[in-house]
Amino acid sequence: MNGKTQFNIWYWVAAFVGLMVFQMIFTTATQVAQIPYSEFEGHLQAGRIAELQVSDNYMQGTFRQPLDGGQTRFITTRVEPDLAEQLRQYDVVVTGQVESNFLRDLLSWIVPMALFIGVWMFLIRRMGGGAGGMLQIGKSKAKVYVETDIKVTFEDVAGVDEAKAELQEIVDFLKNPDEYGRLGGRMPKGVLLVGPPGTGKTLIARAVAGEAGVPFFSISGSEFVEMFVGVGAARVRDLFEQARARAPAIIFIDELDALGRARGLGPVMGGHDEKEQTLNQLLSELDGFDPTIGVVLLAATNRPEILDPALLRAGRFDRQVLVDRPDKQGRIAILHVHMKKAKLAPDVDAEKVAGITPGFTGADLANLVNEATLLATRRKAAAVTMDDFNNAVERIVAGLEKRNRLLNPKEREVVAYHEMGHALVALALPGVDAVHKVSIIPRGVGALGYTIQRPTEDRFLMTREELENKMAVLLGGRAAEKIVFGHLSTGAADDLAKVTDIARAMVTRYGMSEGLGHVALEKSQNPFLSPNPYAGYPQERDYGEATADAIDAELRAIVEQSFNRAVKLLTERRDLLERTARRLLEKETLDEAELSVLVLVPTSGSSGAQDSSSVVRSPKRRTGPGGR
Repeated sequence: MNGKTQFNIWYWVAAFVGLMVFQMIFTTATQVAQIPYSEFEGHLQAGRIAELQVSDNYMQGTFRQPLDGGQTRFITTRVEPDLAEQLRQYDVVVTGQVESNFLRDLLSWIVPMALFIGVWMFLIRRMGGGAGGMLQIGKSKAKVYVETDIKVTFEDVAGVDEAKAELQEIVDFLKNPDEYGRLGGRMPKGVLLVGPPGTGKTLIARAVAGEAGVPFFSISGSEFVEMFVGVGAARVRDLFEQARARAPAIIFIDELDALGRARGLGPVMGGHDEKEQTLNQLLSELDGFDPTIGVVLLAATNRPEILDPALLRAGRFDRQVLVDRPDKQGRIAILHVHMKKAKLAPDVDAEKVAGITPGFTGADLANLVNEATLLATRRKAAAVTMDDFNNAVERIVAGLEKRNRLLNPKEREVVAYHEMGHALVALALPGVDAVHKVSIIPRGVGALGYTIQRPTEDRFLMTREELENKMAVLLGGRAAEKIVFGHLSTGAADDLAKVTDIARAMVTRYGMSEGLGHVALEKSQNPFLSPNPYAGYPQERDYGEATADAIDAELRAIVEQSFNRAVKLLTERRDLLERTARRLLEKETLDEAELSVLVLVPTSGSSGAQDSSSVVRSPKRRTGPGGR
């Protein structure tokens, strides 16, 4: 409770006490003699009554001369004449009694007023979004964490060593700002953390505050904007004022793209928007505050391409730190952090788990450890085993098993040949991810079967031959259906979409078309976003109709060539396809070792170089009929 609130409370207490004292003095000054009715009759007969007021229950008046006690007024109970005559016969004394209505009258005013004020304050607080009501609506909603509240340090952040090295400089500046001004330099005003979702941007920002031991102001970009015009700008001003008052401090704005979206971006250009006012105020604050006072602005986003250019210029967000998906060594370090909380069996190896989770972010790995722990708990195990981690990976990548989804024998046979088509083409081609498991157990929303391939190493480049091999594997299921049944099904819908995307990228982005030459006809898409950040907006095309026709023709030729290649490989291995498909129908699931025995090829021979796309995405799965 602050001093102002205490003053208000004591003011009301003093006013109430003063009112009671006044009422007591007033009552004393106007004392009224309570006399029996029989005594009233005696005074009346003796001529001592000067005035008389008669009400329904009482009679009160004044004496001509004060009584011995000094009273000049009297009050007595009104008695009906007949009743008074009876009482006089039996010598009964009837006494007058004064009823004090002060408390009743007081409560009749105070209770309704207090109820009205209480309801009014409740409604105002609900509209204002918290304590303070309407008067506080322009205050910042930032959650302030003092240095003792933040237990996260750089030891709790793994897999992003480069980002930690960049931010260590911020920590050193907050601890010793004079050292950084020794040679005339200054610290960056703002540091923007950029990276895909789940890579730990918020966590590393909290670790900076935990290492530096300074107040940490945390707020989301969406919390600045309200239904009232001007509130966002007021909250930006209030946030920076609070940070300056408690400097050295860190301001962290999460999801900056909700606040800093480029002005004029979208189908409706121009206009006066509340978000633009808020952004303009943020730009003004970044220009106005002095970095030497010890206030550092951190922000995080996974959509840097839609931020306003004025926000990213030098002097505002001077430094951008990439928090990317971890490599294998980074995944090992992250798994060590999360595995500390789990009870693990001796066969669990963080390096093996990291090897089967390429493309997983820190959040994905934390979820993986939790899923494996839940699976072990469900089967009443004493510890989490490696099988639990394998099953958890499949559950995350392929979806939940749907054993109650019954297929008729014909569909089940089609799914088996489809999945073995993927697997056998992958085993026959060099430079393709190793086949880890093939199954015809339905999983997820629409997958009736799946083939899981796992890379053997982290890679970042792909050649045209490797892309063509990947397309052949994707079309292997469709080719198997064509060879065995002589017709095609809807099961390859997801495979066709992926093959078309790869072929279009080869032609329009990678310049791998001999007919069109070394030309990039489309802009690369941002890796941090969904495939198209400007979905719904008109797309610019920098080529004419003739080139578009040539692109379509080249795309169809590449896909057709890959399909024919898959058909040829499976035709040459028709007996193997029949044998492995029948085995899959019997067991429903075949792992890598069983596949190696069936095809009479050593396990290591089926592995090859990794697909670079699986480095930036979770492990690929090939869905069967009805798959996504």
